[in-house]
Order: sequence, then structure tokens, then C-alpha cells
Amino acid sequence: MSVRNVLVVGGGFTGLTAAIALAQRDVRVTLVDKAPAWARVGHGLTIQGNALRAFKDLGVIDEVLAKSYPEDDGITLFFADGRVMAPMHTPRTGGDDLPPTIGALRPDLHEILVAKAESLGVEIRLGLEMTSFENNDDDTATSVLSDGTTETWDLIIVAEGIKSQTRPKLGITEDRAPSGLGIWRAVTSRTPGMKGGMAFPFTGDGALKVGYTPVSEDQCYIFVLCRPERPDNGLPDWQEVTRLMADFHGEFDYLRDSIDESTFLNFQQIEWIFVDAPWHRGRVLLLGEAVHAVPPLIAQGAAMCIEDAVVLAELITPEGDLEQQLAAFYARRLPRIKGVVDASLQLAEWETHPGTPDADPGRVMGQALAALVAAP
Repeated sequence: MSVRNVLVVGGGFTGLTAAIALAQRDVRVTLVDKAPAWARVGHGLTIQGNALRAFKDLGVIDEVLAKSYPEDDGITLFFADGRVMAPMHTPRTGGDDLPPTIGALRPDLHEILVAKAESLGVEIRLGLEMTSFENNDDDTATSVLSDGTTETWDLIIVAEGIKSQTRPKLGITEDRAPSGLGIWRAVTSRTPGMKGGMAFPFTGDGALKVGYTPVSEDQCYIFVLCRPERPDNGLPDWQEVTRLMADFHGEFDYLRDSIDESTFLNFQQIEWIFVDAPWHRGRVLLLGEAVHAVPPLIAQGAAMCIEDAVVLAELITPEGDLEQQLAAFYARRLPRIKGVVDASLQLAEWETHPGTPDADPGRVMGQALAALVAAP
């Protein structure tokens, strides 16, 4: 095969799924992550069917479904005042044998992937970063880790995310950019009748959109889309979120009232990046959100990264020229990811300009997801 020993830098979804996919094909994989220990932190996720198809390829679908909640009937779109706008059918982008969408907790999925990687013999080293690297003349690459360890690999996969420090070192000039949006995330309670929904638009001083995805029988992941700056208004986080949700009603009254000082909340500015040029230099490859990260408006960020891992392992493990295989990987992934990027940025534009004439987010979301029904 083209690669026999690989270093993966980064232990998020991208790095772990790449490690699993390669280890399943008898590649010796070492994964390093700067975290000193795995921690159960993070919010909920909305996972579409095409990501579930990749989880099935990785052999973890049963564990994922056991730790998640399916949205078999799609979601409901609401006006901010609680009136129903329209039901929204979610295409079964992973095939008829899988739910169209699930809700899950990020730490649950991460634990499943760590356990799978370890069961396949992936060597995981925590508390380490790659400080430097070098492409060698003998079709290998050498890494230097933060503990001073120097090792040589057939391929180094860099899955550091959108803030990758390696990206500019490879001569890639694209950098992350603001989307004009910010987002609050939380996990809170729900009633049995709440099956998933989004409410928009609102043109006042509050949230631009509020949505939720069930993650269990009685909990849901909630997101509050807003302006990118956290105002210095003296409010604690939970009161700031309830302020943003003040004019969203119906099911969202219950969600707002369920948030209090004990709720774990996370706020971040939403940034994006799309590297429309080869993602590798020699034997060093950037993967996942290091080269494509999008606003989370059609729930495809993680899915694109997981698909990356499955397709990469498929293409680089047969015998052949690795340079050609990596070029083929980029060429195969680019059109699919660009469709997600274009749709996400169009939605972000409409979100930041409520009331835009002819804005049709339901159509754009539906078309973008329908394009992903075909296998990656």
C-alpha cells in the first residue's frame, strides 16, 4: 500500500475518524492531541444521514444510534411568534436504512470514536503538539513533537481544525474569516412533544434564529444565532441568552424558561474557511476543518470531515503513487464540499440581513442536502 505508518495530529472527529479508517486497512497509526486528557465537554450536535453512512463504514453506527435520538419526521419551521411556518422534510442523505438526522452529545460521540480507535491499535498520545515538520527526499516526512520526539512517517495528517498553526507553514495563504454571526449553544430539557424546530426571522435586538434538536427522550441541544459580538451589558451568560430569546414564543418559551444559572453555555463567533487549492505539500496533508469549515446552518461541518476520513483511507491505502492519490482525493472532495460551503455562506448572508427580499433558506437547505444523497 502507499502508506504503512501515519501520524495524525489532532484528536477531534476528523483526526479520530481518519485514524480509524486507516487502521481498519492495516495502517499503523499514531495520534497526538494537545489535550492532557480527554474531557467530557461540549454541546450537542445535529448529525445528518450522510455522516451516519460514514459512521456505518467505520463500524460504529450501532454505538452512535444507541447514544442519540433520531429525527425521522424532519423538523418544523416557525415564525418567531410561535406560528408554524412549514414542516421541513430532511432527505435521507445516508440511505433508507438510516435516520435522516440524529441529535447527539458531542462528548458521547467522541468517546465512541476514541474507544474504536483504541480497539484497532491506534497509539494515542495526549498532551503533545507537532512543533515542526519536514518533507524528506525519500518520500517520507519527519515530525518533531513538543516533547522533543523526532519520528519519520509515510504521511502526516494534520487535523487541527480551523485555527490550524500548520496551514500557513505549508504555504497556504487562505485564513479563517468572520461570517458575521455568533452562536450560543446549550443542552437543556424538552417536553416529549418537541420533535425539533427552528424559529426565524426576528429583526429586533434579539436572536436572529433559535433552533433545537432532541438528543434524548427528555433533553435537547439548543442554539441561538445572534450578532458576533457578546455585548458588555452586565448580564451573566444565562440571562443574556434568555434576553436574546425573549421574543421567540411557542415551544421556545419552554426552552427559554429551562435556562438558568446552572446551564452550561458556550458562545463563539462563527468563522469559516475554504481552501480552494491542494491540501497537501509532499507528505503532509491538511484535513477537515483545517481546510474547510462552514457556518453550522445545514449541519454539515462534522459530516464533511467524517466523509473526508473515509474517502482518504479508501484512496491512499491501495498500491500506487501517493502524490497522485492525494491529488485524486482533493479533486473528488472539492465539488461536494464547495456545494456545502456555498449554501452555508448564502444562508449566513440571509441570517445577517433579515428581511432580504426573495430569501428562501428552506429551499437552499433542501437543495444542499439533496445533493448529498449520492455517496461521497
